[in-house]
Amino acid sequence: MKRRDFLQKTLPAATLLPALINGYSVKAFAADSPLVQALLQSTTDTDHVLVIIQLSGGNDGLNTVIPISTYSNYFNARSNVAIPQNRILALGSSGAGIHPSMTGLHTLHNNGMMKVIQAVGYPQPNFSHFRATDIWMSGSNSNQEVFSGWAGRYLNYEYPNFPTGYPNVNTPDPLAIQIGSTTTLTTQGPAVNMAMSITNPTSFYNLLNGTTDPVPDTPAGKELKYVRLVSQQTQKYSTVIRNAANAVTQQATYPANNSLADQLKIVARLVKGGLKTRVYMVSFGGFDTHSVQVNAADTTTGAHATLLQRVSDACKAFQDDLQFLGVQDRVIGMTYSEFGRRIKSNSSVGTDHGAAAPMFLFGSKIEAGVLGDNPAIPANASVNDNIPMQYDFRSIYSTILEKWFCLDKTVVDGLYPPGINTQLQSLPLFKSSITCNGVTPPPDPAFDAIITNYPNPFTTSTTIKFHTEGGHTLIQIIDTLGRVIKTLLERDYTTAGTNTVSFDAEGLPTGIYYARLQNGVIQKVRPMLKVR
Repeated sequence: MKRRDFLQKTLPAATLLPALINGYSVKAFAADSPLVQALLQSTTDTDHVLVIIQLSGGNDGLNTVIPISTYSNYFNARSNVAIPQNRILALGSSGAGIHPSMTGLHTLHNNGMMKVIQAVGYPQPNFSHFRATDIWMSGSNSNQEVFSGWAGRYLNYEYPNFPTGYPNVNTPDPLAIQIGSTTTLTTQGPAVNMAMSITNPTSFYNLLNGTTDPVPDTPAGKELKYVRLVSQQTQKYSTVIRNAANAVTQQATYPANNSLADQLKIVARLVKGGLKTRVYMVSFGGFDTHSVQVNAADTTTGAHATLLQRVSDACKAFQDDLQFLGVQDRVIGMTYSEFGRRIKSNSSVGTDHGAAAPMFLFGSKIEAGVLGDNPAIPANASVNDNIPMQYDFRSIYSTILEKWFCLDKTVVDGLYPPGINTQLQSLPLFKSSITCNGVTPPPDPAFDAIITNYPNPFTTSTTIKFHTEGGHTLIQIIDTLGRVIKTLLERDYTTAGTNTVSFDAEGLPTGIYYARLQNGVIQKVRPMLKVR
């Protein structure tokens, strides 16, 4: 289904046109889909807030989180855009580092408030911007068209009668807020979207100041004036937003000329002002860097460096503001992009659409560090080589819903189409001090022998040896395009132990393949080489 058709079929006609409230362009979506409402009225009382930051365009993950431990292979694959090793900001002893422009996020990491999750993706990656974005927002498989969001589906299950009777005394506030004019599939329920959209920061401040854009002295202008009047009378949430914002008279400093920072400043103000809204969505674009991604004279500068600096500076300012306002323990931030970029750079000093990429989580309750290994990079990467997935993005969503919003795991598992829930992990993302957190610590990063294969290289088949701690165990084979081409094993073990499984590669072309082990919070990716 085309995006225009999707919007027309899933949103009421009224929601496609902004309601004008004192010059404040806002779309208020009365949702039939109930996530955020469930979060507002869940059986476990929580005031936790999730801020989702979308990096639109497909961020180059390899120049964002750089594999220091395998730097030579990284450099060989993309020498015309590679970041000099001596300029990389190291993330402790992880063997990874981040782009030198990201000093803000580096500081958060060093202060115990930022986590990198390596190589996040899904089994069959799609390289279309629109389609990949829909997959991330819906939490579906790439071979399914699902017209509801991962958030909206839970609320529809939990509160099937919503929005009847909302807002009310107990839940007077918007269910979710998105800053930006484009509606998001993330908060889409079976019928309509449950978020309200603030078109831009200027419109937000116009609302607070009572500023109204002048209308022309024409028949059309008179009609516009009347529409605004009706909107003022019928808009359910404008007053509570204004009251929350006006309750905050002072904030920390944010960087200038930074649209993401402008959006996050509004979020911090509304959280402090007392809104019970649980989910905020903001976006920042420009990451489709096919050409001139860096300056040739200094690869640490250029278009991509500017984007990463603005993201990093905005997140750091936001976290500082949350602390200044005294609400830092209630809020976590999460970044994502619809896909990463290819391992090998192109001749236009850029990078092309790829598969898995890193994600950032930040906040005072985030367990800092790097989750996962540096991506496996071939010594002689081809133009088609991709980063193989380590973590399924839906495991991050599920962990947030279960451990941050304290939702029952059986309900969380039911958010996803059949076959996905058995592959989801509870990941070590949060500090043990938060309520309802019971995540097992990650394995020792030195435990490289958790999955091996022999022979390697091999011609037709190889034996994969792996260790399981018991419970659900999954072994997948991933090709250089980032696709899961075979599931070798998926079963529950009653006890811990070492086992083997054979990978028959008869009929497959020669080249590099990856064996991915997932067992509870543990996963490991092992490169294997098939030769003639």
